[in-house]
Amino acid sequence: MRGADAILRPSLPDNPLLNPSIAGASFLPAIRTLADVQTLAAEGMNAVNALIRTRLASDVVLINRISEHIIQGGGKRLRPMLHLLAAQAAGYGGSQHVPLAALIEFIHTSTLLHDDVVDESDLRRGRQTANALWGNAASVLVGDFLYSRSFQMMVELDSMRVMRILADTTNRIAEGEVLQLLNIGNADTDERAYLEVIERKTAVLFAAATRLGAVLADLPQDQEDALARYGLDLGFAFQIADDVLDYVSDAGTLGKNIGDDLAEGKPTLPVIHAIAHGTPEQSASLRRAIESGGLDSLDNITAAIHDSGAIDYARDKARAYAKSARSALDALPASPARDALAVLADYSVDRSA
Repeated sequence: MRGADAILRPSLPDNPLLNPSIAGASFLPAIRTLADVQTLAAEGMNAVNALIRTRLASDVVLINRISEHIIQGGGKRLRPMLHLLAAQAAGYGGSQHVPLAALIEFIHTSTLLHDDVVDESDLRRGRQTANALWGNAASVLVGDFLYSRSFQMMVELDSMRVMRILADTTNRIAEGEVLQLLNIGNADTDERAYLEVIERKTAVLFAAATRLGAVLADLPQDQEDALARYGLDLGFAFQIADDVLDYVSDAGTLGKNIGDDLAEGKPTLPVIHAIAHGTPEQSASLRRAIESGGLDSLDNITAAIHDSGAIDYARDKARAYAKSARSALDALPASPARDALAVLADYSVDRSA
């Protein structure tokens, strides 16, 4: 990582999250809630957010406008936070987790810009999407800008291992996007195919974020694999829980239109289970909704999903992945950061948005 220090080293405060060796780090308060996690990560995330704003800057005006829209959109920035916490849990005492966290967020954001175009979405996190405001072409091209900027930052980090992990990850994400496209409108999509899409579209980036924390700290392979397994299982839990929210939340809380997945013809786990275990009439109605992308009878469809036990089934599946994620953390020594990662596993399935 020798070339990165001169190029990307941010100015960081003396904070236990950013430097676990600081005296007094062991006296941090217990980490029990998402707010505790965010407090622990606050100074690191401030450094990440400052770097994101700096590295999004361009002399192309439209890129700056869309970038500012993205920054103001906020979100919890879960993936970069995961990387910061994984690095601390691994005992890393340097500063390169900050640029790595920023470029992980760039990769994630670029996929969101492309997703919103493919899905024809007009609402994300309660705000208009970039494609709704500036059109599909601009959104796709700025998504490409974010991808290329993230790879510029990878090169600056001067680590072939980091570049290989993230290059492989972005390739898997692209494969997941294509797999999901193939499943759209296909009412015969089964749980195995659904989980394969989740793994590639969502979970692999979570796994990369946590694995890279171990890579920075040069952990033994078994501990590196444990952190990666934590991230992968957390990604599964997070996405399954997200798909459940599409049928149990409301637009104001969820930040997107209820029933969007169904309107887009996406066979998510609640629908897949309901088709397999509902009454013949319910199954036929759900199959028609997937194949036509219609929301004419959303209330009846939602009732069928609930009546079939699909919501409880999917929630139990998400909780099982979250439990597996927590168990993977046993390979690491006790620390506030490890506790924070465990809290995030619980949060992934108990959130409302």
